[in-house]
Amino acid sequence: METVEKIKQQITENPIIVYMKGSPKLPSCGFSSQVAQIMINCGEQFAFVDILQHPDIRAELPKFANWPTFPQLWIEGELIGGCDIIVEMFQKGELQPLITAAAAKHKTEE
Repeated sequence: METVEKIKQQITENPIIVYMKGSPKLPSCGFSSQVAQIMINCGEQFAFVDILQHPDIRAELPKFANWPTFPQLWIEGELIGGCDIIVEMFQKGELQPLITAAAAKHKTEE
């Protein structure tokens, strides 16, 4: 499967997905750590891809997303942003409703 197809499939199959360095329990960079902590605090399940384990995704996703850095948070197929945007949205209380709504919608579909 082509890398871009794999990315599209991951984004489609997971209503909430974070592309990050490392894992939520063991992040490999400060920015990924911040985002993982925020996602855990939001209290909903989310998927993640460790881009250090997937160099093909690490190379292709910035071009596909038109976003140069990691981590990247995607909700319902839409790129929300990177660390700074996620932190800002979380502090303003804008992120939690997005995540809760996406998670609730997905739970009813199952």
